[in-house]
Amino acid sequence: MKKLLTTLLAFFAIFGTLTFAGQSASASSQKEFRVGMEAAYPPFNWTQNTAANGAYPIQGSNQYANGYDVQVAQALANKLNRKLVIVKSKWDGLIPALTSGKIDAIIAGMSPTPEREQTIDFSVAYETGQMGIIVKKNSKFGSGTTINNFAGAKITAQQGTFHYDLIDQLKGVNKQPAMGDFSAMRVALSSGVIDGYIAERVEGVTAEAKEPNFKFISLSGKEGFTMDYSMMVSSVGLRKGDSSLSTINAYLKSWPKSEQTALMDKMTKLQSNPDKISGFWNQVAFIWQQNWKQLVNSVGMTLLLSIIGTIVGFAIGLLIGVFRTMNKASNAFSRFLQRLLGWILNIYIEIFRGTPMMVQAMVIYYGSAQFLHLNIDRLLAAFLIVSINTGAYMSEIVRGGIYAVDEGQFEAAHALGFTHWQTMYKIVLPQAIRNILPAVGNEFVINIKDTSVLNVISVSELYFMGNTIAQQNYQYFQTFFIVSVIYLILTFSITRILRGIEHLLNRTSKTTMNPNKTIQETTGANQMQV
Repeated sequence: MKKLLTTLLAFFAIFGTLTFAGQSASASSQKEFRVGMEAAYPPFNWTQNTAANGAYPIQGSNQYANGYDVQVAQALANKLNRKLVIVKSKWDGLIPALTSGKIDAIIAGMSPTPEREQTIDFSVAYETGQMGIIVKKNSKFGSGTTINNFAGAKITAQQGTFHYDLIDQLKGVNKQPAMGDFSAMRVALSSGVIDGYIAERVEGVTAEAKEPNFKFISLSGKEGFTMDYSMMVSSVGLRKGDSSLSTINAYLKSWPKSEQTALMDKMTKLQSNPDKISGFWNQVAFIWQQNWKQLVNSVGMTLLLSIIGTIVGFAIGLLIGVFRTMNKASNAFSRFLQRLLGWILNIYIEIFRGTPMMVQAMVIYYGSAQFLHLNIDRLLAAFLIVSINTGAYMSEIVRGGIYAVDEGQFEAAHALGFTHWQTMYKIVLPQAIRNILPAVGNEFVINIKDTSVLNVISVSELYFMGNTIAQQNYQYFQTFFIVSVIYLILTFSITRILRGIEHLLNRTSKTTMNPNKTIQETTGANQMQV
C-alpha cells in the first residue's frame, strides 16, 4: 500500500512540474500575437511547404501558412507591436482554443453570428463575400441559377457555420448531415456522395481552379438566399474584454476597400495553379515525391505517441490491476484509504473507457486551460491522453490476466509467508504478462490508428499530415491511398513483430517455466537469505 501511494505521489509531483513549466512558457509568450486558423480554407488560409509569397511559419511544424487571413494577421501583429504566431487548428477547435487562452485571436474567415457573439467578441469586418452553391458542372444541377433549381439535390455545408442553415432556403433539397471542413465536402462532391455544398464565392473560385468539373453558382441575387448582411462578412474573433479590440478596429476601418479586394484577388490567383499530372499512379508517385519528408516525420510522431502511450498505459494498468487484486487491509485507516483509492480508480476506468478519445482530447487540452488555467503543451497533452486512455483499458486486461493464473498458486504463496507484492512480483505477474501479451500488442496496434483523433488538437500525426497535403493538392483519394498504405505497413509490421516475441516467450516458457517449480525455487531462495 505504501509503495502504491508513493508511486501516485511521484506521478502528481511530475505532473505538477510539467504544468508549472507550461504556465511559465505561457507567461513568457505574452508579447506574442497567437492567431488560430484552419490553414485549409483557401484563399483565406492554406498550408504550403515553403515561405514563398509571404507565407508565415506554422507553430510546431516545418510548414507555412499563407492566404488572405495570414496577411491580415501579419498587419495586425505589426500594428499591435507583437510577434505573430500562427496556430493551426481544426475549425471546431478555434473557439475553445480562444476562450481557453491557447490563442489570442481567430482570423479564419469567421462570421460574427449572434450565437458566436455570446461567447467571444468580434472586430469590424475585414472581408465581405457572396454566398452560393458548388456543384458538378456536368450534373443536372450545373445549370441552376436560383434557390428553386435544386429540388432533389443532396446538399450539405460546414458544421458550426450559418451556411448549414441556408440549405433550408433551397426548395425541395435533400439536406445532408453537416461536414467538418471543406476538404471533406470536396471529396464527397467528387465521389458523388453529395450533389453540392454551400460556400462563399472565394471558396468557389478556388474549387473551380483546382477541380475543373466543379462549378460555383452565386445565389446572392433577387432569387437567391435571404440573409442578414452581417452573415456575409468575416471578422477577427477575440476573447471577451480584450483590450486590443479598439486598436484592431481602428486599423481595419482605415484599410481601404480597394486594397482588401486587391489582396483577396492576389491570394485567389496564388491558389489557381493546380498540378497537371494525369494518371492515378503518376499522381500518387508525385504526391509521395513532393511530401515524403512530411509523411515520414508524421509517421515518427504517430509511432512515438503509440509507443510511449502503450508503455505508460501498461504501467498504469499494471499498478491498478495489482491494487485491485489486493486483500482487505488489516487496520481501519488502511481499509478506508484502500476503499477511497479503489473508488477513484473505478471512476477513472469508467470515464476513460466510456468516452471517445477525441472527446477526451478536447476536454483535457482546452478544458484544462479554460477551467483549471493549466496551459498544457499540445504534445504533452497528446502523450497524456493516449497514456491514460490506454491505462484504463490495460487495467482490465491486467486484472483478467492475474485472475487467469491458477488460484492455487496464490494460496501456496500466502501459505509460505509471501506478501501480496511478493506473490505478484515473483510468481503471478511473470505468468500474467505472458498471457496478456497478445492483448497488449492489440492495444498497441489500436493506438497507432487511434492517434488520428488527436488531429482535433492539431497534433501533426499521420492522418493530420495527410489531410493537410490533400487540402493543398485537392487529390484526396490519391493522398489518402498513400496514408492508408502507410498505416497498413505499420500495423502489419508491428503485428508480425509482436507475434514473433510472443512465440519466443511461449517456446522459452515451455522449457524453463513451471509454476510449481517457480514457487519452490523462490521459497528456497528466501530460506537461503534467512
